[in-house]
Amino acid sequence: MRKLDDSAIEKKADTLHGWMVVKRDGGPRLEREFPFDDFTDALAFTLKVGVIAEKADHHPLMETGWGRVRVVWWSHSLGGLSERDFEMAEKTSALYVR
Repeated sequence: MRKLDDSAIEKKADTLHGWMVVKRDGGPRLEREFPFDDFTDALAFTLKVGVIAEKADHHPLMETGWGRVRVVWWSHSLGGLSERDFEMAEKTSALYVR
């Protein structure tokens, strides 16, 4: 895995619907909040994301609350974003069915 530069991040971010690139703790991260009708649906989505994260051995920050799940992807070891983060964001979006 290699850390993407700002230009590559900008190009790739344009292809992700609903995701934002945010700077936190000095590095870029991919962040999206997914709305749900209740806590049960939010929790079920959190578990689905957890399964794909575990299979990929790449784990996001997730905050689950009533009617929402916030997912944040970044490569901790690189202190920024990699191709894998964008792949995982796409996989996460694919799990979201409304």
